[in-house]
Amino acid sequence: MRKVIYLMDWGIFGLRSYNYILLLFHILMGNEYSPRLFVNVVWLLAALLIPMLFWFPQLRMNKEGFILLELLLGGSYYIKSFMQADQLGSVDYLIPSLTIGYLLTRKTAWTLPVLLLMPFISMLFGEVTWDLALGSSSDNFLFCFIGIWVNFIAKAYHEKNKLAKEIDEQNKLLTQYAAEIERMTLLEERSRMSKEMHDTLGHSFISLIMSLDAAIALLDKNPSLAKEKLIGIRGLTEQNLDEMRDIVHKMGEEETISLVDRVERLVKDFREYTGTIIRLTLNGTERPLRFDVRQSIIRVIQESFTNALKHGKATEIELNLRFSPSTLRVSIQNNGKPLGEIEHGFGLATMKNRMEMLGGTFAISALAVTGVEVRCEIPLKGDALVAEN
Repeated sequence: MRKVIYLMDWGIFGLRSYNYILLLFHILMGNEYSPRLFVNVVWLLAALLIPMLFWFPQLRMNKEGFILLELLLGGSYYIKSFMQADQLGSVDYLIPSLTIGYLLTRKTAWTLPVLLLMPFISMLFGEVTWDLALGSSSDNFLFCFIGIWVNFIAKAYHEKNKLAKEIDEQNKLLTQYAAEIERMTLLEERSRMSKEMHDTLGHSFISLIMSLDAAIALLDKNPSLAKEKLIGIRGLTEQNLDEMRDIVHKMGEEETISLVDRVERLVKDFREYTGTIIRLTLNGTERPLRFDVRQSIIRVIQESFTNALKHGKATEIELNLRFSPSTLRVSIQNNGKPLGEIEHGFGLATMKNRMEMLGGTFAISALAVTGVEVRCEIPLKGDALVAEN
């Protein structure tokens, strides 16, 4: 987008330069050398070059200084030329007016009445009719507003693209944050499990090693006592095996439980901890789904429950799961506050992304009277989402 702004700046700059160069060419070709011609040439060169010391695309951006010098040098030449009878009808200040409008700021708003009055000033000192002055004044004013409009369009595109860039950067940051949270959660879970295994199994294995060392030492001296030690070690080993199986079972429990069982557990816990009335309706026969699919559906239901309480202040929630051979439809309705303008923040965006990654759809809408409904539809055709039996 910055290239578009630069292109507009250079376009206006080029038009202005072309206007003054054309005037120079016109007076040089149409007049013989004279002191008057020399003065006009110097005047026009000054009007062309001196304002550039304050505004030049990509280099200098003092718009107020440029406009002031443009009016003093270019405007004065325009008034002088307009007063001369032999140039009536051939003198205009359109391109400079366009440039002034393009660079106009709040500090230079006084320029507008000056552009209106410049042709009428010529009436005081030259043979300029009222109609001619009025026409020239309106033309200058019109071109000035064209410049203002061009500048407005350029700024609007710039702000639009700047906002889009900021949104894109925010989305990238949110994605990074989500990935970092997931990574930290995984590390935390690994740390917890390693501590649990260390605390439960580490001591048992140390006891086993020490008992085995004692039994080995007793084999020659007291075989019967060594046998008793080995029998005790076997019992301890069985106990350690049971503890390890318990830990592994807990680790894999979430991956083996069905979607309906997890939903029922979620509803039960949510009722217990929040006091919210939740009605669960199940239709159709559940199909075995992959763990990541079940996880995504559970996360959407959890987020919908949380939003219903946090934002909607709902007291009742209806959850409906409808299984069919080809699709799974999930509907979550609540009796919370009326839905206003939907802002797809991080939570809603994440829910939508989860469903789209499964090839499904996500929608949120207001109910007839009050409350909100979240609808999800996940296709179950093929083996992409269905788990192996």
